[in-house]
Amino acid sequence: MPLESARPLWASRLGFILAAAGSAVGLGNIWKFPYIAGQNGGGAFVLVYLACIVVVGLPIMMAELMIGRHTRRDAVGAFRQLAGRRSPWLAAGWVSIAAAFLILSYYSVVAGWTLDYVLLSLTGSFTGQSAPAIEALFASLIGSGGRQIAWHLLFMLLCLGIVVGGVQKGIERWSKILMPVLFFLLALLFVNGLLSRGAWEGFVFLFRPDFHRLTWGAVLEAMGHAFFTLSLGMAAMITYGSYLKRSEDLLSASLRVVLLDTVIALMAGLAIFSIVFSVGMTPAGGPGLVFKTIPVVFSQLAGGPFLAIVFFLLLAFAALTSAISLLEAQVAYLIDERGWGRRQATCTLAALAFVVGIPTALSYNLLADWQLIGERSFFDSADLVASNYLLPLSGLLIAIYVGWFWSGTEEKEELIAGGAGWVYPLWHLLIRFVSPLAVAIVLLFKVRETGLFSWLLSFF
Repeated sequence: MPLESARPLWASRLGFILAAAGSAVGLGNIWKFPYIAGQNGGGAFVLVYLACIVVVGLPIMMAELMIGRHTRRDAVGAFRQLAGRRSPWLAAGWVSIAAAFLILSYYSVVAGWTLDYVLLSLTGSFTGQSAPAIEALFASLIGSGGRQIAWHLLFMLLCLGIVVGGVQKGIERWSKILMPVLFFLLALLFVNGLLSRGAWEGFVFLFRPDFHRLTWGAVLEAMGHAFFTLSLGMAAMITYGSYLKRSEDLLSASLRVVLLDTVIALMAGLAIFSIVFSVGMTPAGGPGLVFKTIPVVFSQLAGGPFLAIVFFLLLAFAALTSAISLLEAQVAYLIDERGWGRRQATCTLAALAFVVGIPTALSYNLLADWQLIGERSFFDSADLVASNYLLPLSGLLIAIYVGWFWSGTEEKEELIAGGAGWVYPLWHLLIRFVSPLAVAIVLLFKVRETGLFSWLLSFF
């Protein structure tokens, strides 16, 4: 039996693009990118970010899809097939699988917060409330371990229910439902933002180029976010690539995913900050923007209750489309390398991620005094290890292997198969020199910034 027919494949190009874009579009697009853009030079930062997407993110995404499609294996199995059973390059696959598992465990807890806020929005809990009262709602949520665990469990069950259905009947089918709904919800918020009196101020905050604020640190921030926002280094794109038909154009597919991810991030930024500025508030970043500032804004707007429902549904859908790719990357490993059935693999890994995520749900209540790396909570420590160390390390290993050790003939054949052989010289130049250097710089910067060496030395 031909290898391609022995493996489940995406039923359509649209299904793959929506699933891959769903993996890339997550909570970071909505609560991180717009804020760091506005704080680091607006349009100047966006230009640098787009350049980093082209020279760092896009080449590595193509490399991951290429590895997956060529081997038809999970992340670990792919490197075992390419480099040998005892090759040290298997570390690239293992690190990416570990990152996917760790991120899913705490990402599910945060996604549970969005589900809680969907319920609060539906019950009108923000209507007529003062800012301190709304901030108290968030404090009440993170202060309740049981409440977070319950939402964490529900979100994990949603992921399980989708992934257990398989590639076509599970992930692809639901991506074709979730992503269009996500676009529709975002479009509603975007149009509302453009019609608000804060639209111009939001546009200026996000797009006015201020090169004086574009520091070296801002360039590194753009470089790092260009890598992280595309779900690189977490086995998802290698796994999704393994389900691609050989006739698919890897360049075209990657460009579409990158374009969707970037457009959604920019639309979300304009929508959110236009609304925030319309009531005279100062924009924030991170969870504070989503769970404190935005509900206060909606409480002051006509039609605010409806907008709150739309916004938190948007967040929940974005979280779900990302989480299913994290779970699928791990499930593929157990199916390919251990011979497990999909149901057994999905249920086992979802259960393990749920259990490991429990300390995250308890990080600000029962385990508030339990500090790990650099006096950080369990939640913050897990995020630090996964986002700042595992992801860039995995991406660096992948870029080095593909650029220097994988057969150029096989790489070129993968591009030629989809009609993009012409881009091979430029792509190979980027993946060999530019991308690994950029990711290495980001990794070293993160290690220095987060004080990992100091923390490790404290044990000696």
